[in-house]
Amino acid sequence: MFVGGGSAGTAGGIKVGTLAVLVLAVGSELRGRTDVDVYGRRIAAATVRQALAVVLLALAVLAMAAVALLEIAPERGQTALFDVVSAFSTSGMSAGEPGGRVGHLPGAGQLLLLALVVTGRFGSLWLASRLALRERRQLFRNPQARPLVG
Repeated sequence: MFVGGGSAGTAGGIKVGTLAVLVLAVGSELRGRTDVDVYGRRIAAATVRQALAVVLLALAVLAMAAVALLEIAPERGQTALFDVVSAFSTSGMSAGEPGGRVGHLPGAGQLLLLALVVTGRFGSLWLASRLALRERRQLFRNPQARPLVG
């Protein structure tokens, strides 16, 4: 559910194209290539960074929302993460009660899920557009560092 529809679709969650860019970037890294190439085209490094930022921020929002839902309704236990991801992806499912109703949640829990629905539908699009518009040309570059990764 975390991965929604196409780039122009109405599905919530992150978009399929965002995940595809990250999978292609990992594949390029595993092959030892510096560029991300697909079908004879190179994907810009800025696009890969945007995709990574969108996915990591979405995961952070989901983690914080799951913890908040557990604080609001501790009896939710294992279903909290499912409900949070379901709300973010606008799929409309709930693991808490038959029929997918969340009416048994306290008001704060319902508002949290409502905020996640709106964030999942418009948040990733808004974030991606803000990141794309925010890119500025730097007049200088810092020296390169090579920290150990792994």
